Amino acid sequence: MPHTRRKVVVDGRAASIRQIAAASLIGSVVEWYDFFLYGTMAALVFNTRFFPQFDPLTGTLAAFATFAAGFVTRPLGGVIFGHLGDRLGRKPMLVVTMMIMGLSTFAMGLLPTYASIGVAAPVLLVALRMLQGIGLGGEWGGAVLLCVEHAPTGKRGWYSSWPQLGVPIGLLLSTGAVKGLGLLGDDALVNGAWRIPFLASIVLVGVGLFIRLRIAEPPAFRELVETGTRARVPLLEVLRRHPRTTLLAMGARISESVTFNVYNAFLVTYVVTVLGLANTVALNALLVAAVVGFGVILGAAALSDRIGRRPVFLLGATLALVTAFPIFAMFDSKSPVLITVAVVVGWGLAACTMFGAEGALFAELFPTRVRYSGMSTVYQLGVLPSGAVAPVICTLLVQHYANASWPVAAYVMAMAAITIVSLLALPETFRRPIDADTTTETKLEGIPA
Repeated sequence: MPHTRRKVVVDGRAASIRQIAAASLIGSVVEWYDFFLYGTMAALVFNTRFFPQFDPLTGTLAAFATFAAGFVTRPLGGVIFGHLGDRLGRKPMLVVTMMIMGLSTFAMGLLPTYASIGVAAPVLLVALRMLQGIGLGGEWGGAVLLCVEHAPTGKRGWYSSWPQLGVPIGLLLSTGAVKGLGLLGDDALVNGAWRIPFLASIVLVGVGLFIRLRIAEPPAFRELVETGTRARVPLLEVLRRHPRTTLLAMGARISESVTFNVYNAFLVTYVVTVLGLANTVALNALLVAAVVGFGVILGAAALSDRIGRRPVFLLGATLALVTAFPIFAMFDSKSPVLITVAVVVGWGLAACTMFGAEGALFAELFPTRVRYSGMSTVYQLGVLPSGAVAPVICTLLVQHYANASWPVAAYVMAMAAITIVSLLALPETFRRPIDADTTTETKLEGIPA
């Protein structure tokens, strides 16, 4: 089907979908830079600066518990901003969530360590991490929706991938910042240089706010306002009329979330603490994977516009399933080259293929009146049993099985299998009109619309 470039009016002038996608992208970069920066610092710095009373692996486990705290509050952010986004609009929520995320990260850069204020230091760290989670919980759904609901027919997958690009770019920036500071020496990083990338995030926040304040609401939401058909309590409507779709979509989310966090946050701990290698081995691998992931996300999204969301998503999940044991075998070789190849395959190919297809898929599963709440529930609640606990589970498995990697590989495979089964039970959505007030649940279960 031919498509045309959609124009919307912003402050009296025409703005293209590309400008709108760019606005979503810059905000997403800010959010993911902040989120990934914490994960890397949890493995390299926070385990000793905020949890110094433990041995290295246990201290890392405690630091990852605070890492998980950000995931725990993501559903809260999804519920709050999903409701407000379906009631008040997508744009204002994207401005608020960016401020929450950015200011929390900036405050982390000012936080005293355990040596200065004792137990209050990790408590404050957890509180700020929870605020980060709330901000990110509301950010993702709004950023993707802004692109999906503005995009021309036949290009929803492509444009929904733009905010998804915030993930590899955010990882690239955060990892690059840590790697750059590493040139000062490990002692400098641990003794205070780690604060610099947290404080520098305020610059990205300022740029993101300037761009986002200049965008407009999508046509689909404006139509809801004009016709008075907004849902009164969107989340309740999601749970009442779309329970099966929501559960299946959460299942589809699991492998992407686990794979992302195993080959990102846990990787650094495994390489440094278990394998005894320099942290630059893991950081270099992540930098290469981020570059590869950028192209993979775009390619997967474009392919999903041609052949559908499910085949592309299934490709990524299957790749995560079959490569889990080979990836950890490459890790255990201690070869920097093989470790880099492993991270590229697991993170840059498998996870990013799923990531490229999921934004449009989750948006298309729900009608406009509850779309923000529906996809936020799927994405943020689905992360609790998956990405939130993945680094902790992996650390416990390695600790329990005397530093063996096979239990972690088996865990990654099991999560991929859940995703594959869930995807096979979901319908294909890529030809579905985005403005149609129809529900997936009607097709799946015969529930009246």
